[in-house]
Amino acid sequence: MAINIPRGTQDILPGVSEHWQYIEQTAAELCRQYQYKEIRTPVFEHTELFERGVGDTTDIVQKEMYTFKDRGDRNLTLRPEGTASVVRSYVQHKMHGQAVQPVKLFYTGPMFRYERPQAGRFRQFVQFGVEAIGSDDPAIDAEVISLAMELYSRLGLKKVKLVLNSLGDTESRIAHKNALIEHFSPRIEEFCSDCQVRLDKNPLRILDCKKDRGHELIENAPSLKDYLNEESQSYFEKVKRYLDVMGIEYELDPNLVRGLDYYNHTAFEIMSDAEGFGAITTLCGGGRYNGLTEEIGGPSAPGIGFALSIERLMAALEAENVTLPIKTRVDCYFVAMGEAAKEKTVSLAFEARKKGLSVELDYLNRKMKGQFKAADRIKASNVVIIGEDELTAGKAAVKNMESGSQKDVMFEEIIQYIEKA
Repeated sequence: MAINIPRGTQDILPGVSEHWQYIEQTAAELCRQYQYKEIRTPVFEHTELFERGVGDTTDIVQKEMYTFKDRGDRNLTLRPEGTASVVRSYVQHKMHGQAVQPVKLFYTGPMFRYERPQAGRFRQFVQFGVEAIGSDDPAIDAEVISLAMELYSRLGLKKVKLVLNSLGDTESRIAHKNALIEHFSPRIEEFCSDCQVRLDKNPLRILDCKKDRGHELIENAPSLKDYLNEESQSYFEKVKRYLDVMGIEYELDPNLVRGLDYYNHTAFEIMSDAEGFGAITTLCGGGRYNGLTEEIGGPSAPGIGFALSIERLMAALEAENVTLPIKTRVDCYFVAMGEAAKEKTVSLAFEARKKGLSVELDYLNRKMKGQFKAADRIKASNVVIIGEDELTAGKAAVKNMESGSQKDVMFEEIIQYIEKA
């Protein structure tokens, strides 16, 4: 009986993997220009990191984490998101002591959440994200947002929109929390069991509940913007001003809360407006998380970041009919007739690859006609033909597959000839 991959996962096959590589390379080059350095963290961490960092009232921690005990009876969890791991590494390796501040990092890698698989959403998925830790300057909030917007632009997406909100500082959040508790308490029994638990711990999560979405109390709940103190309002105005001077358009949404407990001040999402993209339009989400380093045992270090799903990015590209400029050219295909000729093609192919050329040759002992068909199938630019006569003469017939022209070239000049061609 055949064994298939687990539900909610996927194989990225040749023909598609090249698109992933292009996206990842584009993102890495963009980060180089913004001076964000790559960080790679473990695929699994101690469960406590996510309980404390992400928040024990979130759906991620309560319902979606892949948690297990290892042979040492330690509770470990496959990472459901990247920020907690990056901040843990920041604290553990004392990056706050580095000469260059803030510390600007990016990552790309698999994340794991147990949820119902649907279009563009998997149980194992790949996130690209950035984190800037060590600055509470509103300008770096705008920089992080601009990086995300620029990535979508460089990849050819046009139907995207940026949505902003301010979640305020601790004082503002406490005032809003008390207002929410007072608002929901008289009728909390009308809500799901999760929301009833969240009422006292984190009533803001009620606004993000998937089950009770549309309930009239959620629709007319106290708005956080009405509880922002002067400092929080000033901070948010500066973030918006920096976006304005960069010419980045945005919409304000006072109900945008994000799904993780560590967010405060700036929160944002980037959404797709492409027709037919689907009901879930969010491509990217992020925000500021002052206090997260202290939550996991480190010194005070304000931070901001975002994460986006490569799978959803691919779906958005498809929805907008964007074709990525993938280079699939094969510079040369070596056709060999006979064992002695095969040895020569193996040698020449090795040398050509060392020079940076993309080269292929026959490994199925096909006749010349079959080898030419193979060269045509992979769209080889040139075919080098070597048989007994060519070995005797010390030269090969080089055919340009586009023009059909053919020329005899000495063995020692073949690589240079193909490079020029």
